[in-house]
Amino acid sequence: MCCLPLFLYMLGMKHPLEKFVYCPCCGSKDFVVNNASSKRCEKCGFVYYFNPRAAVVAVIRDELGRLLVARRAKEPAMGTLDLPGGFTECYETAENSLSREVLEETGISIPSARYLFSQPNIYPYSGMDIHTMDLFFEVNVDSSIAFEGKDDVAELFWLAPEDINPEDFGLKSIRMGIEKLLK
Repeated sequence: MCCLPLFLYMLGMKHPLEKFVYCPCCGSKDFVVNNASSKRCEKCGFVYYFNPRAAVVAVIRDELGRLLVARRAKEPAMGTLDLPGGFTECYETAENSLSREVLEETGISIPSARYLFSQPNIYPYSGMDIHTMDLFFEVNVDSSIAFEGKDDVAELFWLAPEDINPEDFGLKSIRMGIEKLLK
């Protein structure tokens, strides 16, 4: 079975699991590429799949149509614009994750959210490229709501639609999501 990622790997591009040398079950070094998103142990037969990690993104708007944006306090893309959000945790729904991440980063408790769309991303972390599936949700709040940049957010501020420039957003999936929102 051939697919584009496997073909690219065969052309010399890195496999997403290249840093994983030993089988996590038996410790064998016979841990080889199985397909574009997995490795297989030739000794014990264990197959490890490298599937995208789920992440959530909050598109927070006020009644004036402004977008609440964050400035990233940490790498990757430190200093660039971002939207509040982050990774889902085990046993957590996307909606619960969104509420937790928005509260952690902004101090805002969100009453409800509406799913918009998803966007794949590659998030560099600890020397690895983590493949993610970013789930975008729309959140409507009153412009008088209090917020404060916390966690990995340097600052938060409102941007009017006409002042939004996708190129100011440092993460590719967020930039592509902003472009989609502006259309």
